[in-house]
Amino acid sequence: MSQLLIKGGHVLDPAAGVDGILDVLVAGERVVAVGENLDGGDRVLEARGKLVLPGFIDMHVHLREPGFEYKEDVASGGRAAVRGGFTAICCMPNTQPVMDNRTVVEFVRGQAARAGWARVYPVGAISKGLKGEELAEIADMRSAGIVGLSDDGKPVASTELMRLALQYAAPFDLPVISHAEDPTLSQDGVMHRGRVSSLLGLKGVPAEAESVMVARDLLLAGLTGGSLHIAHVSTAQSVELIAFYRSRGVRVTCEVTPHHLLLSDQAVRDTWYDTCTKVNPPLRSPDHVDALRRALREGLIDAIVTDHAPHHQDEKLVEYDYAQFGMVGLETAVSLVAGELVGKGVLDWPQVVALMSTHPARILGVEGGRLEAGGLADFTVIDPGQKVTVDPKDFVSKSRNTPFAGWQLTGAPWGTVVGGQVMMWEGTLTAR
Repeated sequence: MSQLLIKGGHVLDPAAGVDGILDVLVAGERVVAVGENLDGGDRVLEARGKLVLPGFIDMHVHLREPGFEYKEDVASGGRAAVRGGFTAICCMPNTQPVMDNRTVVEFVRGQAARAGWARVYPVGAISKGLKGEELAEIADMRSAGIVGLSDDGKPVASTELMRLALQYAAPFDLPVISHAEDPTLSQDGVMHRGRVSSLLGLKGVPAEAESVMVARDLLLAGLTGGSLHIAHVSTAQSVELIAFYRSRGVRVTCEVTPHHLLLSDQAVRDTWYDTCTKVNPPLRSPDHVDALRRALREGLIDAIVTDHAPHHQDEKLVEYDYAQFGMVGLETAVSLVAGELVGKGVLDWPQVVALMSTHPARILGVEGGRLEAGGLADFTVIDPGQKVTVDPKDFVSKSRNTPFAGWQLTGAPWGTVVGGQVMMWEGTLTAR
């Protein structure tokens, strides 16, 4: 069994009580020891001046395969994840055919195994065909390896179907991931409803389109005892509701994206209708951004995710009203968090480890999220002082739709180790 020794990095895992300049010895897929002056290793890697962290897990990614491989596929998405410092990703089910049955789940898992980059955890559809009419084959998909349920990209409009999903998922210990949107309130809006949308003449989506559905799903989670996870929260009301119901024992967690933390609806105006700013839920007004950052700092939000949503340029180089929703995020998220959140005092690195590794592993019920002897040898290694400029031409993702092009940041993923295999080191991907 081959051994790997990572020497002299700042090893940090608050959950395991590890914080210091240490070595990490790996045998096969497991950590053998974490300590000072360790010997051994068929391969020795120097990590002096770097942060060695438990592998980052992105709970919310769209890989597009099967059906939309021209935007992204399992292999290119897994490679982009590794390049971005993620050791594992969860892929959403809005594919074609929809991931609502065992066959599609097994196909995606097989594609991930053949690609051999990041770990890929499928999320099964709540409803057949994402139509919101009938529950998908939850038990069968669970036995095939799904880690959660979601109709992400489409809200579950039927309250009764959402109740059934929460009730039925509970015995399988599956979180139900809610895309919280009331379509009768959003009504085909393309950005946040407010002063900026009025100035630009674009149809707006009120904040209540999200928070009304968050309230409904929280009530249903309390009724059923199911595990509810609110995807990509974007409003002050949503985090207030989540905190209120959590304090009363409802099983609820939530996530936020870097773009909802760093951009407001003003970005649409400042970029002259750049369609890379068109996302769902939309970029909100500054008061909502401030509320999200405050909630993140106070521990009311459980995870930071990318909601990586790749699109071909032909789907974005159109009028704002007709552009597809979404932006890519796998290759920018870590640097945005490092430069704009840690670098500006919103978060510290122990909080980042919790938000991007420990908590996602716990919510999904997957191994990882810890860096300790006996644990899985998945590591994210970060150079906190590296200066980077976001350049979409350098992405390994098939798509380039990001509003962060040209941003200058400090801090970048430097190494990615998955199951003891070095996928990236010194910022360079290994050959696969």
